Amino acid sequence: MVDEEARNGLMLDQPVRRILNVPLAGAARILDRPGITPDGLTLTGLGLGLASATAAALQWWAVALVLWLVSRVIDGLDGALARRRRADGRGAPGEAGGFLDITADFVAYGAGVVGVAIGASAAFDAPWWPFLLVLFAYYVNGAAFLAFSSIAERTGRTIDDGRSLSFLGRIAEGTETITVHALWLIVPFWAAPIAVVWAAIVAVSAVQRMVVGYRALR
Repeated sequence: MVDEEARNGLMLDQPVRRILNVPLAGAARILDRPGITPDGLTLTGLGLGLASATAAALQWWAVALVLWLVSRVIDGLDGALARRRRADGRGAPGEAGGFLDITADFVAYGAGVVGVAIGASAAFDAPWWPFLLVLFAYYVNGAAFLAFSSIAERTGRTIDDGRSLSFLGRIAEGTETITVHALWLIVPFWAAPIAVVWAAIVAVSAVQRMVVGYRALR
């Protein structure tokens, strides 16, 4: 196991996840029926995320916001349902679900940036470069924590916080990302300046993960 510096995030994600654990577990209990699977929920959340990006590109901002928020709720439910079934021995063997979940998240987040960029540039003449900066920051950030997770698993220095990956917590995590993507859809006429600030925050987070991950693996 690695030290607390690598484990801890600095902003909203950990406390929000602790608050949501109980209602998500309750919802997973209701959804625990034949025919409903964690992977099915993951794919449903991905489909809604892509639909949200499409709606944003078409400048249907309210529709995009609702689809985005519902997609992220479902994204939280897939893990809660998987943990419930794993606890009583009904979970599927292996880590395929975790792989599918993180891949779907990357697709939904990237599509969301592209959808907002298309919609905001068409409706408000927003420049593209702030959104390209966000995608670049996402790329570096994702590379840092995915590389850390792989090497940490191989060397026995994993971080176990209930997620499938050894996740390096920093200032920009899932809760912050969901919030910013929703904010774009609420005030799309400010999407470009929000993107500049968000790209900077994610870039700082990427540098933090690179430094902390390197120290943790030494």
